[in-house]
Amino acid sequence: MEDKKVLLIVEDDLGLQKQLKWSFESYHTVIASNRSEAIAALRRFVPSVITLDLGLPPDSANASEGLKTLQEILELAPATKIIVVTGNDDRANAVKAVAMGAYDFYQKPIDTDILNLIIERAFQLNELENEHQLLQKKTTEPLVGLIASCRKMQELCRTIEKISPTNATVLLMGESGTGKEVLAKAMHRLSDRSTQAFVAVNCAAIPENLLESELFGYEKGAYTGAAQLTKGKIEYANKGTLFLDEIGDLPMLLQSKLLRFLQERTIERIGGRQEIPIDVRIICATHQNLEDQIDKKKFRLDLYYRISEIVIDIPPLREREGDAITIAIAFLKKYCSLHNKKIKSFSVEAVAAIEAYSWPGNIRELENKIKRAVILSDDINITFNDLELEKNIDTAMPVNLKEVRESAEIMAIKNALMHSNNNVSNTAKLLGVSRPTLYSLIEKYGIPINE
Repeated sequence: MEDKKVLLIVEDDLGLQKQLKWSFESYHTVIASNRSEAIAALRRFVPSVITLDLGLPPDSANASEGLKTLQEILELAPATKIIVVTGNDDRANAVKAVAMGAYDFYQKPIDTDILNLIIERAFQLNELENEHQLLQKKTTEPLVGLIASCRKMQELCRTIEKISPTNATVLLMGESGTGKEVLAKAMHRLSDRSTQAFVAVNCAAIPENLLESELFGYEKGAYTGAAQLTKGKIEYANKGTLFLDEIGDLPMLLQSKLLRFLQERTIERIGGRQEIPIDVRIICATHQNLEDQIDKKKFRLDLYYRISEIVIDIPPLREREGDAITIAIAFLKKYCSLHNKKIKSFSVEAVAAIEAYSWPGNIRELENKIKRAVILSDDINITFNDLELEKNIDTAMPVNLKEVRESAEIMAIKNALMHSNNNVSNTAKLLGVSRPTLYSLIEKYGIPINE
């Protein structure tokens, strides 16, 4: 029974329940008659595929009980494949259910042979998606200089690899400290301009009255104090990559001049009359919502269209599951080497705190905390007190006990690997399991190791 795939059937008709259970005896079939039973079964059995009758009787005067059940299941287990079953007169709700995230729909009267094909295909797709997720977790440093193991960042890195060889103008969106410049440099390294200059300009760090000359340069005698011809950052980036950080803080007057450059690909130095052709790849970044800035008349719509040929949203560290401790270990090694410290790892409490903290300052805040802890610590391990973090534990309810167990196993394996410096034999001894068992768990959870 345990080897069978779990199929949850949510159906209130007793006769149909018996028919479906008998028809799908090749699966471990679980029956639920209403929304509360369906959610309880979801938590207990974690089915990969669910058939859901949209015509469930409402617990109250609500005709959309089936849709409410669908929504709740997807919130708890979004990867679940849900096949909605509906009557001939309710096709509109079936289409709505698919739009909400259901895998497919089937209309009554039920032909069990056809429904079985749909269910089998749903199980196959679920298996393929699980295999893909495991493959995505194998690499911890998908791009040089970037440490990442979570699915979101792995997918983002694949996108970076695709667009880097092109000349498309890219806009990197993300909170401060998420690594926008790191990604910009990665794009430059992967492009055919990698042997040329990478020039970065922080539009928010340079005073407005100096920013124009910083970008475009000036001729000798252009204004008082201009004793010699000076090239601007754009000209220095010719044949290479120009990274305009915090583009949302660019003054309106310079937005117009930058727009002209992007359209014509020529510049004029301040005080000059000669048009200078420039061949450069443009990458922009901002932590601001540019659409809001456009609504407030603080950013030009036409410039936004020019710089956003490809937009990449970088997730904050709090949404990158497992990345915080992985990055923290890298910073620990870096600053121990720089400051000649013999600190080996983090205490169990410190690891738990790093994983639970929300990191509002993202990777920059994490780096500062680790650097400070390394400098001030006199112990062989970084402790919770060394990090000076608030206790900010995530109290989100997991789907079920199995999920809690798996999360605890992953944390224990990661901690043991860290304490044994990724030595698998020593890790197995710490955990009290055999090497084959440990390798099996590492493969099951897609935990990266570097022996």
